[in-house]
Amino acid sequence: MYKFPEGLYADIRIEHRESAFYSVQNGEVKNNSELGVTGAMIRVYDGKMWYTSVTNELDDIQSELDNLASLAHPDPNINEDPMVKLYEVNRDKVLRFEGDNDNRRITRKDREKLVNSYVSRCLDGSPEEIKQSGVFYGQNHLIKEFYSSKGAEIVQDHQQCLVWVWFDIVVNDVTTSGGKGFQSNDLNDITGHFDEVNARKEKYLDFAKNAVDVIPGDYVCVLAPEVTGMFTHESFGHKSEADFMLSDQTLRDEWVMGKKVGSELVSISDSGDLPHRGYIAYDDEGTKPRETWLIKNGILTGRLHDAKSASVLGEELTGNSRAQDFSCTPLVRMTNTYMSAGETPPEEIIAGVSDGIYIYNVNYGTGQSSFTMQPNISYRIRDGKLAEPLRVNVLSGSVFQTLFDIDAVGNDFKICDTSTCGKNGQSMPVSDAGPTIRVRSLNVN
Repeated sequence: MYKFPEGLYADIRIEHRESAFYSVQNGEVKNNSELGVTGAMIRVYDGKMWYTSVTNELDDIQSELDNLASLAHPDPNINEDPMVKLYEVNRDKVLRFEGDNDNRRITRKDREKLVNSYVSRCLDGSPEEIKQSGVFYGQNHLIKEFYSSKGAEIVQDHQQCLVWVWFDIVVNDVTTSGGKGFQSNDLNDITGHFDEVNARKEKYLDFAKNAVDVIPGDYVCVLAPEVTGMFTHESFGHKSEADFMLSDQTLRDEWVMGKKVGSELVSISDSGDLPHRGYIAYDDEGTKPRETWLIKNGILTGRLHDAKSASVLGEELTGNSRAQDFSCTPLVRMTNTYMSAGETPPEEIIAGVSDGIYIYNVNYGTGQSSFTMQPNISYRIRDGKLAEPLRVNVLSGSVFQTLFDIDAVGNDFKICDTSTCGKNGQSMPVSDAGPTIRVRSLNVN
């Protein structure tokens, strides 16, 4: 399809993206839009450096490729370069979202109907404590093509639709923000969840009316599945992205394969081929994703790679090179990252705590060697039972210490499909997941 230059590695990523949005706030339509973007990134590598170009004109791809090649310095042995040798040569077409399954068939009227159904069933007649509320709907459909000088030819697609029902509750001049969202590649999966939204709304109302400020200190903490997923992603998943290690010898020394890094109850994996928000048929270097066990029974067993990090560290590709869109350079990124379930019912985990804190959900988190998460709803645990709701500002700890301090893992594994991960200015759809876990000590403020 394209004439690739001799003595150079080159690849081309083409994307066709169509998106649509509809949102209502306090009964007023705030967004009703559709957007289509097509573009390509062209890259050339001569063994020493990359030369890149971005264009929205697909007819210009060959000329852009030729121009980049004229700047590079050909090497007849380029295919023996350690990084280039790792690039896979896959030829495949994986189009899962065509025909009746194509969300581009969803009309403006369909989007309006969906949003208004949540407004009428969940937000109309809301209590006076709810001062702001709304519903956001978004969808996108993406077709990606990948071609390389080694012979890779890949066409794949992906799509998502998401609905988010949100509200701001004000009690005694304190605002509590909350909501409930649903994400899928099928509109039917995010339609009609009125009971779940209303139950979440009632939980937030109860919290806003009755919550007291936590007394700062170190507590036994029980994390609900949604929080475990966030902890897994932020505190350990990012540390597993191997590009962080390339310029940091301390991290390399800390991350020795086979090292015990946590409780034997802890196993963590990342897999891009699961049918969730982080799904990819191939990554943005043309690599087929694998299930990569990062921790197995407390032992460090893997990390996430692109071709550069894998070649430098002498490890295998994992299919985790991802770019936000065609205009961005691929980075090592998580896909669907999760902590495996255990065997203990969550009720038993809570019952084993005489005095502690239950973290029901969180707004966001950050993490490397240490991590922080901002809880949204939390409860005091007294004598093995949930007690009064608590306002907690920050939950924090050392990653490795926390992994060792996990002394119970639940059997209630749950996937969170509404996550978006930021790194180096790029945002990517991901999923995180896990069960209820108990941690012997975390700092709570």
